Amino acid sequence: MSRALFRKATNDVARLIRRNTVAEDPSGKTRLASLNLRRLQSRPQFLGRGKQTGLSPPPPSSSSVGFVGWYLGMLKSRPVFTKSVTSSLIYIAADLSSQTIGKKSSDSYDLVRTARMGGYGLCVLGPTLHCWFNFMSKLLPKQDFITSLKKMAMGNIIYGPIMMVTFFSLNALLQGEGRSDIVARLKRDFLPAMRNCVMYWPICDFITFKFFPVHLQPLVSNAFSYLWTIYMTYMGNRKKPDAISS
Repeated sequence: MSRALFRKATNDVARLIRRNTVAEDPSGKTRLASLNLRRLQSRPQFLGRGKQTGLSPPPPSSSSVGFVGWYLGMLKSRPVFTKSVTSSLIYIAADLSSQTIGKKSSDSYDLVRTARMGGYGLCVLGPTLHCWFNFMSKLLPKQDFITSLKKMAMGNIIYGPIMMVTFFSLNALLQGEGRSDIVARLKRDFLPAMRNCVMYWPICDFITFKFFPVHLQPLVSNAFSYLWTIYMTYMGNRKKPDAISS
C-alpha cells in the first residue's frame, strides 16, 4: 500500500513539473534554446582542447637549436671573443696536422709551437678578421659580383700581405730570434708564401664575400684557412736560413 502511494505521488509531481514547463513556454523553444546553448558552450572547449593537443605544433626543444644555434648566438652576443676562439682552435688543429704530416713515429709533438700558433689565432688573427670584414662590409656593402671582386682584390693586396708579414715576424720573435733573423726569414719565405697565397685565396675570398653574411664571413674564412694554415705553420717553423743559422 505504501509503495502504491509513493509511486502515485512521484507521478503527480512529474506531471505537475511538465505542466508548469509547458505553461511557461508552450512552444518548447526556451528548453530547446537552452539545450543548444549548452551544446555550443561545450563545443569551443572541445575545439580548444584539440588545438592544444593534436593540432598545435610541439614547442621547440633545446636539441633543435643545437650547436649551430648556440654558435650563432655567441657570434651575436660576443662576436670578437667567439671569432678569436674559433681562429685559435683552427690554428691549433692545423698546426697539429702540419706536425703529423712531417713527424716520424719516434718524434713527439712540439706543444710549445702549437701553443704559439693558437695564441696567434686568438690574439691576432681573430680580432683582425672581425675588424677587416666589418670594415669591408661598410666600405662596400653590396654582395654583387663586381663588389665581391673588389673585396677579393683588396684582401689579397692589403690584408693578406700585412698579415703574412705579421705572422712571420711575430712567430720568429716568439722563438727568440732577433731583427736580422726576422728580416732573413722574410726574404726567404715571404715571396714563396705570397705566390701561393695569390693562387689559393682569391676564389676563397670571392665565395666568402659573395655568398655569406658579414657575421659569418670570419668563420667561413677560417674554414678555408685550415689547409692554408697547415702550410703557414710549416713555413713559419722552418729552420733559420743557412746564412744566419751559425
